[in-house]
Amino acid sequence: MRIKKGDYVQVIAGSEKGKKGKVLKVLPRQNRVIIEGVKYILRHTRKSEKNTQGGRVQKEAPIHISNVMLYCPHAQKPTRITFRYEEVKETEKVKEAEGVEKTVEHVKRIKVRYSKKSNRQI
Repeated sequence: MRIKKGDYVQVIAGSEKGKKGKVLKVLPRQNRVIIEGVKYILRHTRKSEKNTQGGRVQKEAPIHISNVMLYCPHAQKPTRITFRYEEVKETEKVKEAEGVEKTVEHVKRIKVRYSKKSNRQI
């Protein structure tokens, strides 16, 4: 999935269209996300030891991931995402047999998300 927990997104379809919020939870098997402050539902709860009052509790409901788009803070618009691989050099100290230290460089390829509108890293 291209959208992760903690991303700032905008709803692009449905009754909550235009609202923005932070992703609280991603449900990949159901293709849904829960967004802070978007699509509230009333959950009716029974009296219990935890909830002595009972009654109606307001909480966020999941939204299908196709109705959500990542919001680019640079372009101030919802944007599509592209991935690029960047090479990062890491140095590591390795001890050899006679107590001699040797530095070894490794090159790692890291997958990075970019905004298509602003062409900047998100």
